[in-house]
Amino acid sequence: MARPIVAIIGRPNVGKSTLVNRLCRSREAIVDDKPGVTRDRTYQDGFWGDREFKVVDTGGLVFDDDSEFLPEIREQANLALAEASVALVIVDGQQGVTAADESIAEWLRMQPCPTLVAVNKCESPDQGLAMAAEFWRLGLGEPFPISAIHGAGTGDLLDRVLSLLPPKHEEAEEDEPIQMAIIGRPNVGKSSLLNAICGEPRAIVSPIRGTTRDTIDTRLEREGHPWRLIDTAGIRRRRSVNYGPEFFGINRSFKAIERSDVCVLVIDALDGVTEQDQRLAGRIEDDGRACVLVVNKWDAVEKDSHTMPMVEKELRAKLYFLDWATMLFTSALTGQRVESIFALAALAVEQHRRRVSTSVVNEVLKEALSWRSPPTSRGGRQGRLYYGTQVASRPPSFTLFVNDPKLFGDTYRRYVERQLREGLGFDGTPLKLFWRGKQQRAAERDLARQQNRLG
Repeated sequence: MARPIVAIIGRPNVGKSTLVNRLCRSREAIVDDKPGVTRDRTYQDGFWGDREFKVVDTGGLVFDDDSEFLPEIREQANLALAEASVALVIVDGQQGVTAADESIAEWLRMQPCPTLVAVNKCESPDQGLAMAAEFWRLGLGEPFPISAIHGAGTGDLLDRVLSLLPPKHEEAEEDEPIQMAIIGRPNVGKSSLLNAICGEPRAIVSPIRGTTRDTIDTRLEREGHPWRLIDTAGIRRRRSVNYGPEFFGINRSFKAIERSDVCVLVIDALDGVTEQDQRLAGRIEDDGRACVLVVNKWDAVEKDSHTMPMVEKELRAKLYFLDWATMLFTSALTGQRVESIFALAALAVEQHRRRVSTSVVNEVLKEALSWRSPPTSRGGRQGRLYYGTQVASRPPSFTLFVNDPKLFGDTYRRYVERQLREGLGFDGTPLKLFWRGKQQRAAERDLARQQNRLG
Protein backbone atom coordinates (compact mmCIF):
# COMPACT_ATOMS: atom_id res chain seq x y z
CA MET A 1 0.00 0.00 0.00
CA ALA A 2 1.01 3.66 -0.34
CA ARG A 3 2.16 5.79 2.56
CA PRO A 4 -0.54 6.29 5.22
CA ILE A 5 -2.45 9.58 5.33
CA VAL A 6 -2.96 11.92 8.29
CA ALA A 7 -5.94 14.26 7.78
CA ILE A 8 -5.95 17.72 9.38
CA ILE A 9 -9.51 18.75 10.33
CA GLY A 10 -10.95 21.77 12.14
CA ARG A 11 -12.96 24.97 11.97
CA PRO A 12 -11.56 28.09 10.24
CA ASN A 13 -8.54 29.92 11.66
CA VAL A 14 -7.39 27.44 14.28
CA GLY A 15 -3.95 27.04 12.66
CA LYS A 16 -4.41 23.92 10.50
CA SER A 17 -2.15 25.09 7.67
CA THR A 18 0.46 26.32 10.15
CA LEU A 19 0.54 22.85 11.71
CA VAL A 20 0.79 21.23 8.26
CA ASN A 21 3.85 23.36 7.49
CA ARG A 22 5.32 22.41 10.88
CA LEU A 23 4.72 18.66 10.45
CA CYS A 24 6.07 18.67 6.89
CA ARG A 25 8.88 21.15 7.58
CA SER A 26 7.81 23.29 4.66
CA ARG A 27 6.06 26.55 3.82
CA GLU A 28 3.82 25.15 1.11
CA ALA A 29 0.45 25.56 2.83
CA ILE A 30 -0.80 29.16 2.54
CA VAL A 31 -1.17 30.79 5.96
CA ASP A 32 -3.20 33.98 6.39
CA ASP A 33 -5.21 35.63 9.17
CA LYS A 34 -8.26 35.76 6.92
CA PRO A 35 -10.52 32.69 7.36
CA GLY A 36 -11.33 30.46 4.40
CA VAL A 37 -7.92 30.64 2.69
CA THR A 38 -7.64 26.85 2.35
CA ARG A 39 -10.53 25.42 0.31
CA ASP A 40 -9.43 22.26 -1.47
CA ARG A 41 -7.60 19.40 0.19
CA THR A 42 -3.85 19.61 -0.36
CA TYR A 43 -1.18 16.97 0.29
CA GLN A 44 2.38 17.18 1.54
CA ASP A 45 5.00 14.64 2.62
CA GLY A 46 5.56 14.33 6.37
CA PHE A 47 7.91 12.18 8.45
CA TRP A 48 8.66 11.48 12.09
CA GLY A 49 11.23 9.05 13.39
CA ASP A 50 11.54 6.26 10.86
CA ARG A 51 8.04 6.70 9.38
CA GLU A 52 6.95 8.61 6.31
CA PHE A 53 3.33 9.61 5.73
CA LYS A 54 1.13 12.00 3.79
CA VAL A 55 -0.45 15.01 5.49
CA VAL A 56 -3.67 16.30 3.93
CA ASP A 57 -4.75 19.85 4.79
CA THR A 58 -8.45 20.71 4.53
CA GLY A 59 -10.55 23.86 4.59
CA GLY A 60 -12.20 25.22 7.71
CA LEU A 61 -15.36 23.21 8.53
CA VAL A 62 -18.63 25.02 9.22
CA PHE A 63 -21.75 22.85 9.51
CA ASP A 64 -24.49 25.45 10.04
CA ASP A 65 -23.77 27.63 7.00
CA ASP A 66 -24.23 26.78 3.31
CA SER A 67 -22.86 30.03 1.87
CA GLU A 68 -20.14 30.25 -0.80
CA PHE A 69 -17.70 27.28 -0.83
CA LEU A 70 -18.66 25.89 2.62
CA PRO A 71 -20.61 22.85 1.33
CA GLU A 72 -17.76 22.06 -1.07
CA ILE A 73 -15.19 22.40 1.74
CA ARG A 74 -17.20 19.90 3.81
CA GLU A 75 -17.21 17.48 0.87
CA GLN A 76 -13.44 17.82 0.50
CA ALA A 77 -12.97 17.12 4.23
CA ASN A 78 -15.20 14.03 3.91
CA LEU A 79 -13.05 12.72 1.05
CA ALA A 80 -9.86 13.38 3.02
CA LEU A 81 -11.22 11.53 6.05
CA ALA A 82 -12.33 8.55 3.94
CA GLU A 83 -8.74 7.81 2.89
CA ALA A 84 -6.99 8.76 6.16
CA SER A 85 -5.43 6.40 8.72
CA VAL A 86 -5.60 9.08 11.44
CA ALA A 87 -7.49 12.36 11.78
CA LEU A 88 -6.07 15.31 13.73
CA VAL A 89 -8.79 17.72 14.79
CA ILE A 90 -7.25 21.12 15.53
CA VAL A 91 -8.85 23.44 18.10
CA ASP A 92 -7.93 26.88 19.51
CA GLY A 93 -6.80 26.66 23.14
CA GLN A 94 -7.04 30.41 23.63
CA GLN A 95 -10.69 30.53 22.58
CA GLY A 96 -11.74 27.35 24.36
CA VAL A 97 -14.46 24.97 23.22
CA THR A 98 -16.87 26.54 20.71
CA ALA A 99 -20.16 25.37 19.26
CA ALA A 100 -18.34 24.78 15.95
CA ASP A 101 -15.82 22.50 17.70
CA GLU A 102 -18.66 20.50 19.24
CA SER A 103 -20.36 20.11 15.83
CA ILE A 104 -17.13 18.82 14.30
CA ALA A 105 -16.56 16.45 17.24
CA GLU A 106 -20.09 15.06 16.88
CA TRP A 107 -19.43 14.42 13.18
CA LEU A 108 -16.03 12.80 13.88
CA ARG A 109 -17.47 10.46 16.53
CA MET A 110 -19.58 8.90 13.77
CA GLN A 111 -16.53 8.27 11.55
CA PRO A 112 -14.48 5.03 11.69
CA CYS A 113 -11.16 6.90 11.42
CA PRO A 114 -9.18 7.18 14.73
CA THR A 115 -9.12 10.82 15.89
CA LEU A 116 -6.69 12.85 18.02
CA VAL A 117 -7.32 16.33 19.43
CA ALA A 118 -4.53 18.90 19.04
CA VAL A 119 -5.12 22.03 21.15
CA ASN A 120 -3.23 24.75 19.28
CA LYS A 121 -1.95 28.13 20.44
CA CYS A 122 -0.76 26.73 23.77
CA GLU A 123 2.49 28.69 23.72
CA SER A 124 2.78 28.73 27.52
CA PRO A 125 3.92 25.35 28.95
CA ASP A 126 2.41 26.21 32.35
CA GLN A 127 -1.02 27.15 31.01
CA GLY A 128 -1.10 24.68 28.11
CA LEU A 129 -2.29 21.68 30.13
CA ALA A 130 -5.03 23.72 31.78
CA MET A 131 -6.17 25.10 28.40
CA ALA A 132 -6.15 21.61 26.87
CA ALA A 133 -8.09 20.04 29.73
CA GLU A 134 -11.28 21.85 28.69
CA PHE A 135 -11.33 19.85 25.43
CA TRP A 136 -11.98 16.53 27.16
CA ARG A 137 -15.59 17.69 26.76
CA LEU A 138 -15.45 16.86 23.04
CA GLY A 139 -15.41 13.13 23.79
CA LEU A 140 -12.53 12.41 21.41
CA GLY A 141 -9.97 11.26 23.97
CA GLU A 142 -6.91 12.95 25.43
CA PRO A 143 -6.27 16.50 24.11
CA PHE A 144 -2.63 17.34 23.25
CA PRO A 145 -1.51 20.93 23.96
CA ILE A 146 0.69 22.20 21.10
CA SER A 147 1.99 25.35 19.48
CA ALA A 148 1.99 24.94 15.69
CA ILE A 149 3.92 28.16 15.20
CA HIS A 150 6.70 27.27 17.68
CA GLY A 151 6.56 23.47 17.55
CA ALA A 152 5.97 22.91 21.26
CA GLY A 153 4.20 19.62 21.98
CA THR A 154 4.22 18.41 18.37
CA GLY A 155 6.72 15.62 19.16
CA ASP A 156 4.38 13.98 21.69
CA LEU A 157 1.49 14.41 19.26
CA LEU A 158 3.44 12.73 16.43
CA ASP A 159 4.49 9.85 18.68
CA ARG A 160 0.79 9.17 19.26
CA VAL A 161 0.04 9.53 15.53
CA LEU A 162 2.67 6.88 14.69
CA SER A 163 1.09 4.46 17.15
CA LEU A 164 -2.16 4.62 15.16
CA LEU A 165 -0.65 4.19 11.68
CA PRO A 166 -0.76 0.75 10.00
CA PRO A 167 2.37 -1.40 10.46
CA LYS A 168 5.34 -0.31 8.40
CA HIS A 169 5.72 -3.70 6.68
CA GLU A 170 2.41 -3.06 4.89
CA GLU A 171 3.95 -0.16 2.98
CA ALA A 172 5.55 -0.84 -0.40
CA GLU A 173 8.21 1.07 -2.28
CA GLU A 174 6.69 3.62 -4.64
CA ASP A 175 7.99 4.40 -8.11
CA GLU A 176 8.85 8.01 -8.76
CA PRO A 177 5.69 9.56 -10.25
CA ILE A 178 5.54 11.65 -13.41
CA GLN A 179 4.69 15.19 -12.29
CA MET A 180 2.09 16.90 -14.48
CA ALA A 181 1.17 20.53 -13.71
CA ILE A 182 -2.16 21.89 -14.95
CA ILE A 183 -1.52 25.55 -15.79
CA GLY A 184 -3.74 28.35 -17.08
CA ARG A 185 -5.58 31.59 -16.51
CA PRO A 186 -8.48 31.76 -14.03
CA ASN A 187 -11.71 30.06 -15.13
CA VAL A 188 -10.36 28.13 -18.11
CA GLY A 189 -11.45 24.85 -16.50
CA LYS A 190 -8.30 23.55 -14.78
CA SER A 191 -10.08 22.18 -11.72
CA SER A 192 -12.90 20.76 -13.84
CA LEU A 193 -10.28 19.01 -15.94
CA LEU A 194 -8.63 17.56 -12.82
CA ASN A 195 -12.00 16.29 -11.56
CA ALA A 196 -12.77 14.72 -14.95
CA ILE A 197 -9.41 12.95 -14.97
CA CYS A 198 -9.80 11.67 -11.39
CA GLY A 199 -13.46 10.76 -11.71
CA GLU A 200 -14.25 12.49 -8.40
CA PRO A 201 -14.65 16.07 -7.06
CA ARG A 202 -10.93 16.44 -6.34
CA ALA A 203 -11.04 20.25 -6.52
CA ILE A 204 -13.77 22.80 -5.87
CA VAL A 205 -15.20 24.20 -9.11
CA SER A 206 -16.87 27.61 -9.18
CA PRO A 207 -17.43 30.41 -11.72
CA ILE A 208 -15.83 32.77 -9.19
CA ARG A 209 -12.28 33.69 -10.17
CA GLY A 210 -9.60 32.65 -7.70
CA THR A 211 -11.46 29.64 -6.27
CA THR A 212 -8.28 27.54 -6.33
CA ARG A 213 -5.54 29.11 -4.21
CA ASP A 214 -3.19 26.29 -3.25
CA THR A 215 -1.50 23.91 -5.63
CA ILE A 216 -3.43 20.64 -5.34
CA ASP A 217 -1.40 17.44 -5.66
CA THR A 218 -3.25 14.28 -6.69
CA ARG A 219 -1.67 10.85 -7.12
CA LEU A 220 -3.13 8.25 -9.45
CA GLU A 221 -2.01 5.42 -11.73
CA ARG A 222 -2.31 4.98 -15.47
CA GLU A 223 -1.11 1.79 -17.19
CA GLY A 224 0.87 0.73 -14.14
CA HIS A 225 2.80 3.99 -13.72
CA PRO A 226 2.20 6.55 -10.96
CA TRP A 227 1.39 10.17 -11.79
CA ARG A 228 1.22 13.26 -9.61
CA LEU A 229 -1.22 15.84 -10.99
CA ILE A 230 -0.75 19.40 -9.78
CA ASP A 231 -3.75 21.71 -10.15
CA THR A 232 -2.68 25.34 -9.77
CA ALA A 233 -4.21 28.70 -9.02
CA GLY A 234 -5.31 30.69 -12.07
CA ILE A 235 -2.47 33.03 -13.00
CA ARG A 236 -3.45 36.65 -13.64
CA ARG A 237 -1.30 39.63 -14.56
CA ARG A 238 0.97 40.64 -11.70
CA ARG A 239 -0.46 44.17 -11.53
CA SER A 240 -3.96 42.71 -11.04
CA VAL A 241 -2.95 40.68 -7.98
CA ASN A 242 -2.97 42.06 -4.44
CA TYR A 243 -0.52 40.83 -1.82
CA GLY A 244 -2.20 38.01 0.09
CA PRO A 245 -3.52 34.49 -0.55
CA GLU A 246 -3.82 34.96 -4.33
CA PHE A 247 -0.27 36.31 -4.52
CA PHE A 248 1.11 33.26 -2.68
CA GLY A 249 -1.08 30.91 -4.74
CA ILE A 250 0.33 32.28 -7.99
CA ASN A 251 3.89 31.98 -6.71
CA ARG A 252 3.17 28.32 -5.95
CA SER A 253 1.85 27.93 -9.50
CA PHE A 254 5.16 29.12 -10.89
CA LYS A 255 6.98 26.70 -8.56
CA ALA A 256 4.68 23.94 -9.84
CA ILE A 257 5.94 24.63 -13.36
CA GLU A 258 9.53 24.37 -12.12
CA ARG A 259 9.00 21.01 -10.37
CA SER A 260 6.90 19.43 -13.11
CA ASP A 261 8.01 16.99 -15.79
CA VAL A 262 5.25 18.13 -18.14
CA CYS A 263 2.84 21.07 -18.14
CA VAL A 264 -0.71 20.94 -19.44
CA LEU A 265 -1.44 24.51 -20.58
CA VAL A 266 -5.22 24.91 -20.61
CA ILE A 267 -6.68 27.36 -23.16
CA ASP A 268 -10.31 28.49 -23.19
CA ALA A 269 -11.80 27.54 -26.57
CA LEU A 270 -14.27 30.44 -26.34
CA ASP A 271 -11.71 33.13 -25.44
CA GLY A 272 -8.86 31.90 -27.62
CA VAL A 273 -5.24 32.77 -26.81
CA THR A 274 -4.85 35.87 -24.64
CA GLU A 275 -1.75 37.87 -23.78
CA GLN A 276 -1.61 36.07 -20.42
CA ASP A 277 -1.72 32.67 -22.15
CA GLN A 278 1.28 33.76 -24.21
CA ARG A 279 3.15 34.76 -21.06
CA LEU A 280 2.44 31.39 -19.45
CA ALA A 281 3.56 29.57 -22.59
CA GLY A 282 6.77 31.59 -22.55
CA ARG A 283 7.33 30.67 -18.92
CA ILE A 284 6.94 26.96 -19.71
CA GLU A 285 9.43 27.23 -22.58
CA ASP A 286 11.92 29.30 -20.53
CA ASP A 287 11.80 26.70 -17.73
CA GLY A 288 12.44 23.96 -20.31
CA ARG A 289 9.36 21.89 -19.50
CA ALA A 290 7.57 19.41 -21.76
CA CYS A 291 4.09 20.61 -22.67
CA VAL A 292 0.68 19.56 -23.96
CA LEU A 293 -1.72 22.28 -25.13
CA VAL A 294 -5.29 21.49 -24.05
CA VAL A 295 -8.10 23.56 -25.58
CA ASN A 296 -10.95 23.15 -23.09
CA LYS A 297 -14.71 23.88 -23.40
CA TRP A 298 -14.71 22.48 -26.95
CA ASP A 299 -18.29 21.29 -26.38
CA ALA A 300 -19.43 24.95 -26.22
CA VAL A 301 -18.10 25.78 -29.71
CA GLU A 302 -20.39 25.59 -32.75
CA LYS A 303 -18.44 23.62 -35.31
CA ASP A 304 -18.35 21.65 -38.52
CA SER A 305 -15.69 19.41 -40.07
CA HIS A 306 -13.43 22.43 -40.81
CA THR A 307 -13.63 24.13 -37.42
CA MET A 308 -10.91 22.21 -35.56
CA PRO A 309 -8.12 22.68 -38.15
CA MET A 310 -9.06 26.35 -38.55
CA VAL A 311 -9.07 27.01 -34.78
CA GLU A 312 -5.81 25.12 -34.30
CA LYS A 313 -4.16 27.26 -36.98
CA GLU A 314 -5.38 30.46 -35.28
CA LEU A 315 -4.21 29.33 -31.84
CA ARG A 316 -0.80 28.17 -33.05
CA ALA A 317 -0.25 31.49 -34.82
CA LYS A 318 -0.34 33.15 -31.38
CA LEU A 319 1.59 30.36 -29.65
CA TYR A 320 4.18 29.96 -32.40
CA PHE A 321 7.01 29.46 -29.89
CA LEU A 322 5.27 26.28 -28.66
CA ASP A 323 4.88 24.85 -32.16
CA TRP A 324 6.53 21.65 -30.85
CA ALA A 325 3.68 21.00 -28.35
CA THR A 326 0.79 18.70 -29.28
CA MET A 327 -2.65 20.35 -29.20
CA LEU A 328 -5.72 18.50 -27.91
CA PHE A 329 -9.34 19.71 -28.00
CA THR A 330 -11.27 18.58 -24.90
CA SER A 331 -14.33 19.14 -22.77
CA ALA A 332 -13.93 18.68 -19.03
CA LEU A 333 -17.73 18.91 -18.76
CA THR A 334 -18.46 15.93 -21.05
CA GLY A 335 -15.12 14.12 -20.64
CA GLN A 336 -14.40 14.33 -24.39
CA ARG A 337 -10.76 13.30 -25.09
CA VAL A 338 -9.77 13.93 -21.45
CA GLU A 339 -8.19 10.48 -21.12
CA SER A 340 -5.98 11.22 -24.17
CA ILE A 341 -4.08 13.78 -22.10
CA PHE A 342 -2.13 10.98 -20.37
CA ALA A 343 -0.90 9.38 -23.59
CA LEU A 344 0.27 12.72 -24.99
CA ALA A 345 1.86 13.77 -21.69
CA ALA A 346 3.66 10.41 -21.35
CA LEU A 347 5.05 10.77 -24.89
CA ALA A 348 6.18 14.34 -24.17
CA VAL A 349 7.95 13.21 -20.97
CA GLU A 350 9.64 10.34 -22.82
CA GLN A 351 10.97 12.78 -25.44
CA HIS A 352 11.94 15.27 -22.73
CA ARG A 353 14.18 12.62 -21.10
CA ARG A 354 15.51 11.12 -24.35
CA ARG A 355 19.18 11.02 -25.40
CA VAL A 356 20.57 10.60 -28.90
CA SER A 357 24.07 9.44 -29.85
CA THR A 358 26.55 11.89 -31.37
CA SER A 359 26.74 9.89 -34.60
CA VAL A 360 22.98 10.13 -35.14
CA VAL A 361 22.99 13.87 -34.37
CA ASN A 362 25.69 14.45 -36.96
CA GLU A 363 23.90 12.43 -39.62
CA VAL A 364 20.95 14.82 -39.24
CA LEU A 365 23.24 17.88 -39.26
CA LYS A 366 25.02 16.63 -42.40
CA GLU A 367 21.67 16.26 -44.15
CA ALA A 368 20.66 19.78 -43.04
CA LEU A 369 23.90 21.29 -44.37
CA SER A 370 23.44 19.56 -47.73
CA TRP A 371 20.04 21.23 -48.16
CA ARG A 372 21.05 24.67 -46.95
CA SER A 373 24.59 25.93 -46.44
CA PRO A 374 25.44 28.22 -43.50
CA PRO A 375 25.25 31.96 -44.27
CA THR A 376 28.17 34.12 -45.43
CA SER A 377 28.98 37.43 -43.76
CA ARG A 378 29.33 40.74 -45.62
CA GLY A 379 33.07 40.35 -45.31
CA GLY A 380 32.95 37.07 -47.19
CA ARG A 381 33.39 34.72 -44.22
CA GLN A 382 31.15 31.68 -44.37
CA GLY A 383 29.87 29.90 -41.31
CA ARG A 384 31.05 26.35 -40.82
CA LEU A 385 29.26 23.82 -38.60
CA TYR A 386 31.77 21.15 -37.60
CA TYR A 387 29.70 18.81 -35.45
CA GLY A 388 27.08 18.63 -32.70
CA THR A 389 26.48 16.50 -29.64
CA GLN A 390 23.73 16.15 -27.04
CA VAL A 391 25.00 17.41 -23.70
CA ALA A 392 21.88 17.07 -21.51
CA SER A 393 18.27 15.95 -21.30
CA ARG A 394 15.23 17.41 -19.47
CA PRO A 395 15.10 19.27 -21.82
CA PRO A 396 17.25 17.79 -24.62
CA SER A 397 20.19 20.15 -25.05
CA PHE A 398 22.77 20.17 -27.85
CA THR A 399 26.10 21.92 -28.28
CA LEU A 400 26.95 22.79 -31.90
CA PHE A 401 30.60 23.55 -32.63
CA VAL A 402 31.16 26.15 -35.36
CA ASN A 403 33.94 28.40 -36.58
CA ASP A 404 32.22 31.59 -35.33
CA PRO A 405 28.79 31.71 -33.61
CA LYS A 406 28.30 35.30 -34.82
CA LEU A 407 28.05 34.07 -38.41
CA PHE A 408 24.88 32.11 -37.59
CA GLY A 409 21.86 34.38 -37.40
CA ASP A 410 18.46 33.59 -35.88
CA THR A 411 16.99 32.43 -39.19
CA TYR A 412 19.64 29.76 -39.74
CA ARG A 413 19.56 28.71 -36.09
CA ARG A 414 15.81 28.14 -36.33
CA TYR A 415 16.41 26.14 -39.53
CA VAL A 416 18.90 23.86 -37.74
CA GLU A 417 16.52 23.33 -34.82
CA ARG A 418 13.70 22.51 -37.23
CA GLN A 419 15.91 19.97 -39.02
CA LEU A 420 16.89 18.36 -35.72
CA ARG A 421 13.22 18.01 -34.84
CA GLU A 422 12.32 16.57 -38.23
CA GLY A 423 15.21 14.12 -38.11
CA LEU A 424 15.11 13.15 -34.43
CA GLY A 425 11.54 13.77 -33.27
CA PHE A 426 11.36 15.37 -29.80
CA ASP A 427 7.63 16.13 -30.04
CA GLY A 428 6.27 17.78 -26.93
CA THR A 429 9.55 19.10 -25.55
CA PRO A 430 11.61 22.25 -26.10
CA LEU A 431 15.16 21.93 -27.40
CA LYS A 432 18.10 24.01 -26.23
CA LEU A 433 20.92 24.67 -28.72
CA PHE A 434 24.26 26.10 -27.62
CA TRP A 435 26.52 27.47 -30.36
CA ARG A 436 30.22 27.31 -29.51
CA GLY A 437 33.21 28.62 -31.46
CA LYS A 438 36.09 26.22 -32.07
CA GLN A 439 39.06 25.79 -34.35
CA GLN A 440 38.49 23.24 -37.11
CA ARG A 441 41.38 20.96 -36.14
CA ALA A 442 40.35 20.93 -32.48
CA ALA A 443 36.73 20.19 -33.45
CA GLU A 444 37.75 17.32 -35.74
CA ARG A 445 40.04 15.91 -33.04
CA ASP A 446 37.27 16.06 -30.40
CA LEU A 447 34.76 14.41 -32.72
CA ALA A 448 37.18 11.59 -33.55
CA ARG A 449 37.86 11.07 -29.83
CA GLN A 450 34.12 10.80 -29.12
CA GLN A 451 33.56 8.35 -31.98
CA ASN A 452 36.48 6.15 -30.83
CA ARG A 453 35.14 6.11 -27.28
CA LEU A 454 31.69 5.01 -28.51
CA GLY A 455 33.09 2.57 -31.08
